[in-house]
Amino acid sequence: MRLGLERAITAPYGNHRELPMSESTTVSADKVVAFDYTLSSNEGQSLESSDGEPLVYLHGHGNIVPGLERQIEGRAAGETFTAVVEPHEGYGERIDEEPVAVPRTQFPPELQIEAGMQFAAEDDEGNEIPVWVIAVDEDLILVDPNHPLAGQQLTFEITLHTVRDATPAELADGHPHGSD
Repeated sequence: MRLGLERAITAPYGNHRELPMSESTTVSADKVVAFDYTLSSNEGQSLESSDGEPLVYLHGHGNIVPGLERQIEGRAAGETFTAVVEPHEGYGERIDEEPVAVPRTQFPPELQIEAGMQFAAEDDEGNEIPVWVIAVDEDLILVDPNHPLAGQQLTFEITLHTVRDATPAELADGHPHGSD
């Protein structure tokens, strides 16, 4: 499970090579960007890595956390850099809501639920809110409205591999396609 960038829509790295390259390899809105990353905590603990499978996203379309997208803007393919993202530009500050125990019967019976999974729940006004599983018991699932990285400063080690123009279909869909 990818915690740091699960909002990103990924595609296999090799597939974008068949698409036409832009004359500009500078990251800007409507460009498809492929990069490797290692995400670390404030304490320097490695939390997640692309492990040689670059993440591919459509720049300017909210596919990754805002603070990282802002720091990638204007950079070029081939650059390696460190991006430090504050909580308000990452997964937000922690909100003061206690985790909630939800009966297992509220989830699909065939689904194997594990800590770290994300689900959508409804609040009292009928609004959809994301929740994350933090503990699983035979009869109860403990969910938290805070992203696991909420309230944390995020440090990304980034290597930008490729930058290209998005296709019209990618722009229409708001994310890169793996094999157009």
